[in-house]
Amino acid sequence: MEQPPEQATSSRSQLMVRELLEERRDLLVQLNDLAGTTPGQKKHAATPQQLQQFCQLLVDYAATGHFGLYETIRNDGACQTEVWQMAERLYPEVTATTDALLRFNDKYNCDDQCIVGPELHGDLSTLGEALASRIELEDRITGPLCAGCEACLPA
Repeated sequence: MEQPPEQATSSRSQLMVRELLEERRDLLVQLNDLAGTTPGQKKHAATPQQLQQFCQLLVDYAATGHFGLYETIRNDGACQTEVWQMAERLYPEVTATTDALLRFNDKYNCDDQCIVGPELHGDLSTLGEALASRIELEDRITGPLCAGCEACLPA
């Protein structure tokens, strides 16, 4: 049985939110793992491979929130006008957080050639602050889309 068009588009928005939340969860787990490493100690130091994997998740998450979520909301005829207006209003702030995420990626996405120095922990702290701001902004946008909806919950 096919869903009515408005329910299908609303489902697309909810599935996009679910994808965003799953990527966010994975990113925060890896951020926590990296933050728990100890600079200068081989036994607990972050490896270039860990950073590479983290940077890939970071870029995927940034793209999902910056492009995927906004495109889905804009193209979703079932989305309330208020949700789209809020997304448009918050877009400049989301863009600023995207820039911060990409700056971290540009610095640390260097394949196996990365030299992981003591500044990593300060950079992770700065990144964590940008992510906290971004999460708050995304939640303000996605909250109304998912009110009372289990389809948005991560698997």
